[in-house]
Amino acid sequence: MFGFGKEKWERELGAAVDTLVAADTLAFGVVGFAGTLLPVTEAYERVSAALDDHPEEVRRQLDRVLADGTPAGRAYAATLLERVDPEAARAAWTSLRDDPSEFTTFVGCVMDRETLGTYASRRLAAA
Repeated sequence: MFGFGKEKWERELGAAVDTLVAADTLAFGVVGFAGTLLPVTEAYERVSAALDDHPEEVRRQLDRVLADGTPAGRAYAATLLERVDPEAARAAWTSLRDDPSEFTTFVGCVMDRETLGTYASRRLAAA
């Protein structure tokens, strides 16, 4: 674009990351009886897809989500870090395991509430 503004992928990545920063729900697939894909799940998938073509920029953006994000946003960021930097992901999960903040989770039709600390501890145990 001749130096005028950001590339389309950068704008799309930025919008997806902004959605993750503000996420109130953690869902990695369709939810509910209607099989709805939540906007935050779509954003997670867009950031995940960008990892292949722009890993350095995505990595920088994940650091922003870890620093500024909601509990659900930080869980998404640490999950994405597992793909690009497993050691950093483990450090992120370790730093989150005492966090008492709650967020909503969806697994299929089942909605629940969980603390970030409990979720992080489970991710560490599964690694």
